[in-house]
Amino acid sequence: MAQAVSDALWDLGRLLKATRKDRQLTQEQVADMAGISRPRYREIEAGISAARTTTLINIARALGLELMLIPQTILPAVDALLRHDHDLDDLPAFAVNPDRSDDD
Repeated sequence: MAQAVSDALWDLGRLLKATRKDRQLTQEQVADMAGISRPRYREIEAGISAARTTTLINIARALGLELMLIPQTILPAVDALLRHDHDLDDLPAFAVNPDRSDDD
């Protein structure tokens, strides 16, 4: 159980760091917007410290994210929607073929 918690903290920290870098923000800027100290934010981003839910909500919003609970049963569908390696052979049934015009 302890390993699962450690892995979850590390995964969360990795996501926070990647998002922060994509948004070209410093740890100091995110911490200020979230209302916490930079050392506290650094610990959370490094995955070495857990945070209260309100702190995670504030950090997420500072990064332009929203924290939400998703039922585990639909996680595979959410993961598929968020995947960056979209394969044209694996389009959802409702997707329009991007290579085909209405005249075809």
